Parts: sequence; C-alpha cells; structure tokens
Amino acid sequence: MTDQPTGKSQAASLEMVARNGSVLRRIAVRIPTYLADIRENPAWLPMFLLARTMPARKAHWLGAKAVRRHENTAPSIFPTADCEQIVDTLRASGLFCGLALPTSVHEEIARFAQQTPCFGNFSRRLEFLPEDHSQAEQRFNRSILSGHYFERALQCEAVIALQRDPLLTDIAEHYLGGQAKMITTRIWWSFPTKAASQADMRLASQDKYHFDLDDWRMLKFFFYLTPVNEDSGPHVYLLGSHKRRILKHQLTLLVGHPANEVLGAYGANNAVTIMGEAGLGFVEDPFGFHMGTVAKRSPRLMMEIGFGVSRPSRRRFHGEPVIR
Repeated sequence: MTDQPTGKSQAASLEMVARNGSVLRRIAVRIPTYLADIRENPAWLPMFLLARTMPARKAHWLGAKAVRRHENTAPSIFPTADCEQIVDTLRASGLFCGLALPTSVHEEIARFAQQTPCFGNFSRRLEFLPEDHSQAEQRFNRSILSGHYFERALQCEAVIALQRDPLLTDIAEHYLGGQAKMITTRIWWSFPTKAASQADMRLASQDKYHFDLDDWRMLKFFFYLTPVNEDSGPHVYLLGSHKRRILKHQLTLLVGHPANEVLGAYGANNAVTIMGEAGLGFVEDPFGFHMGTVAKRSPRLMMEIGFGVSRPSRRRFHGEPVIR
C-alpha cells in the first residue's frame, strides 16, 4: 500500500515546483544577455561560472598586481578621505560609508538628471523626463520602476569629473590590485510605482538580496543624489558576506536569493540600511550580498562608478541587458 502524501508534504512539493519554475523563467529571461556577453568576450563564461565559488575567487585574487605609481595627480574632491582607512574597512566588512560629495557636484548631476530624458525599465523605447513619470506610465500603459541614462550620463561634466577623481582610482587599485580599471558609470532613478511586475523588480535588482558577477573582482562607489530615507528606496548591504559563501550559493547559476535564506546564512544583524542626505557616498565590494529596496513615496536618484580588473563591455553601456 502506497503512503498518501500529507497536506504539509503536498504543500512543500507544490512550493518546490513553483520555485523551480520561477528559477527556470529567471534563467530564460537572461539567456539573450548571456549569449551576447559570450559572443563579445568568450572569457566572460568561465568568469560567470567560477567567480561565484570561493576557491576560484581566492585563486584569482592571487594575481593582484602591485599598485602603480601616479605622477602629477590632481587634487581630489574628497580632501579629508583616507585611502588606507577606507581600504582596510572594505577588506574587513565589504562596505565603507562616509564619502560626501560637494554640494555643487551633486546638485549639478541632479539638475542634469532632472532635465534629461531617461529610459524606463532599461528599455530605450520607454523615454521620458523624470518629472513626467506618472504621465509616462499612462502613455506606455505599464508601471515604470526605474529610469536609466546609459551613455547620456557622460554628457554631464560633473559626472566626468567624478569618474576621474584620483581618490576613487587610488582606493580601487589598493583594494583590487594595480590592474584595476573603471568599467561602469551610471545614473538612475528608482520610482515609486504601483503593480510593478516581478520581472521588472528583478531587472532593477530591487527587494531581493543578490551579489554581482560583472567581473572576477569589483569595487563600486555609490552616491545618493537625492535625500534617501526608508520611504525612498535605501540601499542595503550585508556586512562580511563578501568574504564567505555557503555552498548552496556557490553552486547555483542565480545570484539573487530570498531574504530569509540570505539573512539566515550570513546574519540578520549584519544587514546595514544606508540612508542620508543628497551627496552621501559609500563604497562596497559587490560580491557581498546587497539590494536596493523599493521606493515607496519619493523617487531616489543614484550614481554608481564601478571598477573591475577585466576590459569593459563595448557592446552595451553598463551591462545594459538584452531584452527581447
């Protein structure tokens, strides 16, 4: 006589089926982007497969080169920042919070962003001015969770100046090694919206802990360009998670995982929610688990400058996804 499954086991089985189906859908959505990355740079594939494992990452870190000596370095817009202290903090916890953009710089970038059309949900077909977000949702008949500028960000002189700031390069080289180079720059809005799809939320990396696999070794600088509180989508980072990884998170193709699973593995007490005024800057090792939360009442404008050790993509701006 065959044992009949209990209600509890049936529910667990159904949950597993649903979860597996969700995983397959998430992988399927990314396949066009994966294929494009492989075609452009075949070395991307071994990085993508192996850089999530701790043995491969530690082996790759052994190839870090000595920091180069720079002559005639221009002054930094962060005159009081201590590179050595920042790097030591990053190595210990994966996060340093305490950089501050001069008012003139963050106001110039914010003004540029307010006056320049952005692209909604990573789609160049959804173009609108940020102040017209609500009208854009009606015009395109869909919720719009994010607005990116892609290469338009480089039209702003303050963005270029921040890219070239010697402190950022100095920190990146001392943390990643002498081969560190800037590989990403982006400005984007996170908008309060209704009924955002799970696919759009995944694309915007919101409300799900994940780690980045854009390169073997990376460092990212973030700057808030608008005030950020608990209602405007603060960034969250899990301290220390850049140095350890449970086996389950090394042996899956997915970089995003449920919050309860991640917090259970790496400690809920290590989750830091970053809030502050416009101009607040922080630096993180994006291999550590992190996420952007959903903006509930007010939009968040943010800038990122990322450093890595491999050549950047020439096909897309800041890893722009391939959307069918």
